Amino acid sequence: MVLNLRADNLSFGYGATRVLRDITLPAIRSGEVTALIGPNATGKSTLLKCLAGLHTPSGDIWVDEAGQRRAAHAEARRGRLLPRRRNGHDLIQYVPQELPPPSSITVFEAVLLARLQQSHVRASRKVVDEIGRTLALLHIDTLAARPLSELSGGQRQMVSLAQAVTRKPAFMLLDEPTSNLDLRNQLQLLTLIRKLATEQPAAIVITVHDLNLAARFADQAVVLRSGTVHSSGPPASVITTSMLRDVYQIDASIHETPDGTPTLSVNRSL
Repeated sequence: MVLNLRADNLSFGYGATRVLRDITLPAIRSGEVTALIGPNATGKSTLLKCLAGLHTPSGDIWVDEAGQRRAAHAEARRGRLLPRRRNGHDLIQYVPQELPPPSSITVFEAVLLARLQQSHVRASRKVVDEIGRTLALLHIDTLAARPLSELSGGQRQMVSLAQAVTRKPAFMLLDEPTSNLDLRNQLQLLTLIRKLATEQPAAIVITVHDLNLAARFADQAVVLRSGTVHSSGPPASVITTSMLRDVYQIDASIHETPDGTPTLSVNRSL
């Protein structure tokens, strides 16, 4: 079943501080990667937490199965959180920036425990084999017997992703998934995220600071500025010199790589 995640007029704040204002997103579509981009403190992580059901915004969040909004269903969801489970399966998995704490449990045990938290799952040879395939997919199968306390930050970040992947959600929300990784591993991870989106399939949302990575790996980009949506669309139409001046306050040049991907070089701050 192909599912789309939709959000209309979301607003949220911490006490008197308004962080998000009237956020309406393009459809978060199954099989695609959506990148949330924008300067620091513009609301990207807060928006992910609203979509994940960890914050309670005003506005409307709903799942669209047919590609068209049903007014009655949307009205029933207005002002309420999207359920995290549907028909016994995970709907949304959120992976925060925070790393799993160092622990004596092994990588395999950490991922297995995440899988067994699903109410319909019981320990079995099939589940054990699934965990092994997930670890191999993420290239951390050689770490399976290592305790979390012996892992680097980047390795623990991959364990967090494995915990989400093994639960096979319809929507994956990843907050800065490349933040603890070197350049090679960033490229490998984002290649894998694209593969997961199309093959699982899943709708994947990532927050990312590197605009060149967003341009190369995302199907669509949403630019946040001061808690509002500045622009959205295919990266090539969104990552422009005017947007960089308006949102990031930098002077930059946009070039096109041989495969048609836009890439930017920064000249100066404004």
